[in-house]
Amino acid sequence: MADHEVATSGAKTPPPATAPSPSPAPASFPSLDGGGVASAPKNIDFILDIPMQVTVQVGSTKMVIRELLQLGQGSVIELEKLAGEPMEVLVNNKLVARGEVVVVNEKFGIRLTDVISAAERVQQLA
Repeated sequence: MADHEVATSGAKTPPPATAPSPSPAPASFPSLDGGGVASAPKNIDFILDIPMQVTVQVGSTKMVIRELLQLGQGSVIELEKLAGEPMEVLVNNKLVARGEVVVVNEKFGIRLTDVISAAERVQQLA
Protein backbone atom coordinates (compact mmCIF):
# COMPACT_ATOMS: atom_id res chain seq x y z
CA MET A 1 0.00 0.00 0.00
CA ALA A 2 1.17 3.52 -0.63
CA ASP A 3 1.84 5.91 2.22
CA HIS A 4 -1.09 8.16 1.43
CA GLU A 5 -3.50 5.15 1.37
CA VAL A 6 -2.39 3.98 4.82
CA ALA A 7 -2.91 7.33 6.36
CA THR A 8 -6.45 7.71 5.08
CA SER A 9 -7.70 4.13 5.15
CA GLY A 10 -8.03 3.81 8.89
CA ALA A 11 -9.46 7.22 9.65
CA LYS A 12 -13.15 7.78 9.33
CA THR A 13 -14.33 11.23 8.48
CA PRO A 14 -17.42 12.35 10.43
CA PRO A 15 -20.36 13.40 8.24
CA PRO A 16 -20.65 17.16 7.76
CA ALA A 17 -22.98 18.83 10.21
CA THR A 18 -26.29 19.88 8.66
CA ALA A 19 -28.55 22.59 9.84
CA PRO A 20 -32.01 21.40 10.95
CA SER A 21 -34.47 21.73 8.03
CA PRO A 22 -37.45 24.01 8.60
CA SER A 23 -40.82 22.26 8.82
CA PRO A 24 -42.93 22.59 5.64
CA ALA A 25 -45.54 25.33 5.59
CA PRO A 26 -49.14 24.36 4.74
CA ALA A 27 -50.21 25.15 1.20
CA SER A 28 -52.53 28.07 0.66
CA PHE A 29 -54.90 28.35 -2.31
CA PRO A 30 -57.16 31.20 -3.41
CA SER A 31 -60.81 30.96 -2.50
CA LEU A 32 -63.10 29.36 -5.10
CA ASP A 33 -66.09 31.52 -4.20
CA GLY A 34 -65.27 33.93 -7.05
CA GLY A 35 -64.13 36.74 -4.82
CA GLY A 36 -62.08 39.21 -6.81
CA VAL A 37 -62.65 37.35 -10.10
CA ALA A 38 -65.08 38.63 -12.72
CA SER A 39 -68.10 36.35 -12.99
CA ALA A 40 -68.77 34.50 -16.23
CA PRO A 41 -71.41 35.99 -18.53
CA LYS A 42 -74.87 34.55 -18.09
CA ASN A 43 -75.57 34.28 -21.84
CA ILE A 44 -73.98 32.07 -24.46
CA ASP A 45 -73.51 34.74 -27.14
CA PHE A 46 -69.74 34.23 -27.13
CA ILE A 47 -70.05 30.68 -28.58
CA LEU A 48 -72.66 31.39 -31.26
CA ASP A 49 -70.04 31.95 -34.00
CA ILE A 50 -68.14 28.68 -33.49
CA PRO A 51 -68.26 26.69 -36.75
CA MET A 52 -69.50 23.11 -36.62
CA GLN A 53 -69.61 20.37 -39.26
CA VAL A 54 -73.23 19.39 -40.06
CA THR A 55 -73.73 16.22 -42.13
CA VAL A 56 -76.95 14.71 -43.45
CA GLN A 57 -76.41 11.00 -43.95
CA VAL A 58 -78.57 9.40 -46.64
CA GLY A 59 -77.28 5.90 -45.93
CA SER A 60 -74.18 3.75 -46.02
CA THR A 61 -72.87 0.46 -47.32
CA LYS A 62 -69.71 -1.63 -47.24
CA MET A 63 -67.90 -2.80 -50.32
CA VAL A 64 -64.53 -4.28 -51.18
CA ILE A 65 -61.97 -2.38 -53.23
CA ARG A 66 -62.70 -4.54 -56.30
CA GLU A 67 -66.33 -3.36 -56.33
CA LEU A 68 -65.30 0.25 -55.75
CA LEU A 69 -62.89 0.18 -58.70
CA GLN A 70 -65.62 -1.20 -60.97
CA LEU A 71 -67.91 1.79 -60.36
CA GLY A 72 -68.49 4.08 -63.28
CA GLN A 73 -70.89 6.75 -64.42
CA GLY A 74 -74.44 5.44 -64.03
CA SER A 75 -73.50 2.78 -61.44
CA VAL A 76 -75.97 2.26 -58.61
CA ILE A 77 -74.78 1.75 -55.03
CA GLU A 78 -77.36 -0.01 -52.86
CA LEU A 79 -77.56 1.52 -49.37
CA GLU A 80 -78.55 -0.20 -46.15
CA LYS A 81 -81.48 2.17 -45.56
CA LEU A 82 -84.90 1.60 -47.04
CA ALA A 83 -86.61 4.22 -49.19
CA GLY A 84 -88.68 6.53 -47.00
CA GLU A 85 -86.62 5.98 -43.84
CA PRO A 86 -85.57 9.19 -42.10
CA MET A 87 -82.12 10.56 -42.79
CA GLU A 88 -79.71 11.20 -39.95
CA VAL A 89 -78.38 14.66 -39.10
CA LEU A 90 -74.92 14.57 -37.54
CA VAL A 91 -73.11 17.48 -35.91
CA ASN A 92 -69.39 16.84 -35.52
CA ASN A 93 -70.13 13.15 -36.25
CA LYS A 94 -72.67 12.87 -33.40
CA LEU A 95 -76.33 12.08 -34.14
CA VAL A 96 -78.54 15.02 -33.16
CA ALA A 97 -81.69 14.57 -35.28
CA ARG A 98 -83.52 12.64 -37.99
CA GLY A 99 -85.54 14.08 -40.85
CA GLU A 100 -86.94 13.80 -44.35
CA VAL A 101 -85.77 15.29 -47.63
CA VAL A 102 -87.52 18.40 -48.93
CA VAL A 103 -86.88 20.68 -51.89
CA VAL A 104 -86.67 24.41 -51.17
CA ASN A 105 -86.06 26.85 -54.04
CA GLU A 106 -84.71 24.03 -56.21
CA LYS A 107 -82.23 22.97 -53.50
CA PHE A 108 -82.38 19.91 -51.30
CA GLY A 109 -82.99 20.38 -47.60
CA ILE A 110 -84.08 18.30 -44.65
CA ARG A 111 -87.14 18.77 -42.47
CA LEU A 112 -86.37 17.62 -38.92
CA THR A 113 -88.87 15.07 -37.69
CA ASP A 114 -87.12 13.85 -34.55
CA VAL A 115 -84.54 15.73 -32.44
CA ILE A 116 -82.44 13.56 -30.16
CA SER A 117 -82.86 14.52 -26.49
CA ALA A 118 -79.89 15.62 -24.41
CA ALA A 119 -80.15 12.43 -22.33
CA GLU A 120 -79.95 10.25 -25.46
CA ARG A 121 -76.93 12.20 -26.71
CA VAL A 122 -75.15 11.64 -23.40
CA GLN A 123 -75.87 7.90 -23.66
CA GLN A 124 -74.25 7.88 -27.13
CA LEU A 125 -71.01 9.13 -25.60
CA ALA A 126 -70.69 6.08 -23.37
